[in-house]
Amino acid sequence: MSTNQTATPASIDIFSQLQQHDHEKLVFCQDEHTGLKAIIAIHNTVLGPGLGGTRIWNYANDADAINDVLRLSRGMTYKAAISGLNLGGAKAVIIGDAKTIKTEALMRKFGRFVENLNGKYITAEDVNTTTRDMEYVNMETSHVVGLPESMGGGGDPSPVTAYGTYMGMKATVKHVYGNESLTGKKVAVQGIGKVGGHLLEHLHKEGAKLYISDINEEMLARFAKMYGATVVNGDDIYSTDAEIFAPCALGAILNTENINKLKCKVIAGAANNQLADENVHGPMLVEKGIAYAPDFLINAGGLINVYQEHIGYNRDTAFRNTEHIYNVTLDIMKAAEKSGTHTQKAAIEMAEKRIHDILKVRSTY
Repeated sequence: MSTNQTATPASIDIFSQLQQHDHEKLVFCQDEHTGLKAIIAIHNTVLGPGLGGTRIWNYANDADAINDVLRLSRGMTYKAAISGLNLGGAKAVIIGDAKTIKTEALMRKFGRFVENLNGKYITAEDVNTTTRDMEYVNMETSHVVGLPESMGGGGDPSPVTAYGTYMGMKATVKHVYGNESLTGKKVAVQGIGKVGGHLLEHLHKEGAKLYISDINEEMLARFAKMYGATVVNGDDIYSTDAEIFAPCALGAILNTENINKLKCKVIAGAANNQLADENVHGPMLVEKGIAYAPDFLINAGGLINVYQEHIGYNRDTAFRNTEHIYNVTLDIMKAAEKSGTHTQKAAIEMAEKRIHDILKVRSTY
């Protein structure tokens, strides 16, 4: 079989994936010397340059990496739009085990690829990358945020992400129970890493009863002792009798099997792309009487923080703007209820309306 014959089906498949959600660009980055294998996905840049973090993950295959970066970049578009930011949506993944592949040279080489996009993509930290990694990237490009405060950046964005998630949770609780108080409420938190850990602090201060799960047993023990939380093993977190479920690990966990286990009335967490299939599982949550706070809305605090860095960093302003998530969450809940749809769809419609409105504004030179 000729080279052209073998390449054609793969090309058609990739372009069909891009067309499915109207992505603008998919960039494959490879460097033999550093071992870099990366993919940058730019979804939409109507509102501004595409901004999204770079995660390092040991994907089972390239197809999984492509699927993940496309889903994540689309989520960033909606996150920026619904938060009122002048940013587009993009994301990057570096393929491999962060413990073995991550070096200064690899991160700087990745920075060169970012630089070659001439500002269309702005990167930041994400899963398995740090502010130190962004320092290396910054040695090769200025199109990076999430830098340390000592360099004029905003530092770790996870406290702001957690605060926005907390605001979204309180708004959803108010919609369901008529009162935003979390005192005495049982909250099951799945994933207690950077964001989940900060979220626990807010919940503990308000007097919530905490249930926690994570693959890191040492971290579980530490947070259980710190906040008096009950440790739950693995998938048992879905079937706790908590009123609120907060997914703060990886995405696509709200599938048919797990939703059927849930006893909660509210889902509000920081993980990206929580719905395995938004067209199936968004309506399924409505049928079960569960109020879902769209993840790309309530986890937008980190993006709000780095956007503030992009225009001139001020920590107080970042937190103040993140508080707006509370009101937008209430608006989404009301809009979904009024139109008889699920909250994910209502949030996407609100985000797309802003994109379309601004596209008309920018239609003339």
